[in-house]
Order: sequence, then structure tokens, then C-alpha cells
Amino acid sequence: MSSRLTDSIVLGIDTSNYRTSAAVYNAVTGEYTNCGRLIGVPEGAIGVRQSEALFQHTVGLHSLIANLPYGVPLKAVGVSTRPRAVEGSYMPCFLAGESVARSAAHLLGVPLIACSHQQGHLAAAAMSADRLELLDGAFLAWHLSGGTTELLHVQPGEDGLPEARCIGGSEDLSAGQLIDRCGRLLGLSFPAGADLDELQESCTEPVRAFRPKVKNCRFSLSGMQNQVEALVQKGTPPETVARFTVETICNAVAGATRQALEQYPLPVLCAGGVMSCTFLREELPKQFDCCFGADMLSGDNAVGTAVLAARRVGVLK
Repeated sequence: MSSRLTDSIVLGIDTSNYRTSAAVYNAVTGEYTNCGRLIGVPEGAIGVRQSEALFQHTVGLHSLIANLPYGVPLKAVGVSTRPRAVEGSYMPCFLAGESVARSAAHLLGVPLIACSHQQGHLAAAAMSADRLELLDGAFLAWHLSGGTTELLHVQPGEDGLPEARCIGGSEDLSAGQLIDRCGRLLGLSFPAGADLDELQESCTEPVRAFRPKVKNCRFSLSGMQNQVEALVQKGTPPETVARFTVETICNAVAGATRQALEQYPLPVLCAGGVMSCTFLREELPKQFDCCFGADMLSGDNAVGTAVLAARRVGVLK
């Protein structure tokens, strides 16, 4: 292997609230190996305490790293250290990844590049959509996940990382929370995204989904939980309830995006675990021009942190 190829490999680490992940990324070939696993959640629960998440990350991270290619020379280490790149953004679970990343970078004598979990999502989506050039200019992005439903205006920051400013999204319940609560009502496992998506695909009857009111690119999803509960209580078929849920989210996202595009006529990137939903990936492009990250890199992963680290140290332009 040429020295150029071996001098372009970066380690990425991400310990989000529900997934431990580590990855190696070759900035020249674009190849990556991503290892991840969900945190164990007690049956019937819809989340875990931060102390439990931190413990599981600490115990499990080393085994994931052990599954990565052995003996590769690293150019840098990238790690997510907080949820968002804004003042006061903090969650203890990121300490597990940061501790390992700082130790590895010190022992190997390579730069440590710290970013936010959200920045990692944007980079992973852009890379896997073959649209890395988006990170060199301004664009709009959706970050839809278990705890986040934000419409972002993104541009290059002074530190070389994406600078994301929230300009819209949900004012209360996140899209992922609505999906998980719907999943719990339907007896699905947590997190419910994949199972709910499979269930909604089996819906063959037209569904009259709700269209949340959108003002200044913002909307509320909290009332949707009550509507979902009412549908379940009436004995509505599970697949119809599932379709109602994801179609309602789609309506809200589409409405907010159309408003944003009037002010910011920019490319739109769709990132976050909820954006792996089949219905959203099929329907949103009918509403406006947008691109999606690969399914496997829409959810929490460490590839995005490695991509950002590679850009910062100059092995990926």
C-alpha cells in the first residue's frame, strides 16, 4: 500500500446516549469500518439514565475498537465530546469516548480533533451522500434523531468544523421521541424506529395524517402523541398508526423546509437516525430537493467524527 494511503487513516469515536461506536476512515479511498452497538435498555423502558449510559460505554468501547483493523497507522483521532457545538451543551455519556480518544491520541503522538455529536451527524450524512463539498459552503440540514428535531443553517466555522445554527424544528417533542412513544403503545422494542418503519410499509390504505401548524419554520409534535394514543384506543390497525406517525412527521418537516427555502435557497441535507425512515426518504424528495446519508450512517456513528478529523488535519479537502 502506498504511503499516501497509509498516511490518511483516522480513528473516530462517538459515545452518544444510546449507541457506542468506533470507526477507522481512509480519507483517500473513502473506505471505512464502523463498529457500533446499542446500549442495553430494560424491557418496557424508553431510555436509560446518563450514569447507566456512561457505564455501558466505558465497559463496551474497548471491545468495539478491538474489532477495527489492527496495526494501521493513524493520522489523527476524532471524537464527539458534547451533543451540540453551543455553550452549555453537555451529557456525561460523551466522557467515555473522550477519555479513550485523548489517551490514544497522546500515546500515538497524533492530533486529537474534538467535535460535537451533531457535527458528526452532518459529516457522516454528507460523506455517505457523496456530497462532502457541502461542508465547504452554506447549506440547510435536518437533524432528526431520538432527542433532536432541528432545522439547521450550516456554514464553515472559524475552527474548520461545521457551524450549525438552529432556525427551525420542533418546539417540544422530538420526532424520535414521538416514534418511540408510538412504538411503545404498539408493543415494539426500543428504540422503535426500525420496527415502526417496517410496520408502516405494510400499510395499504390511505391515511389522513395530521398537518402540524408551521410558523417561522417551527412546529409542535406534543399533541400528536395524544392523537396516536386515541388511534390505538380505537383499535386502529397498527400499520395505520405507524403510517400516521411518520407521515405526520413528514408533513411537519416538509412545511418547515419550504418556509426556510424562501429565506435560504440552499441545498438541503437530511441527517440523523429518523432520516433512515423509508417513508421520509421516499416522500421528502417529492416536496423539495434534498439528499440523504446512507441508511447505516443516518443513525449514531463514529464515521462522521473521523471525517471531520481528516478534514482538520488536511488529509481530506
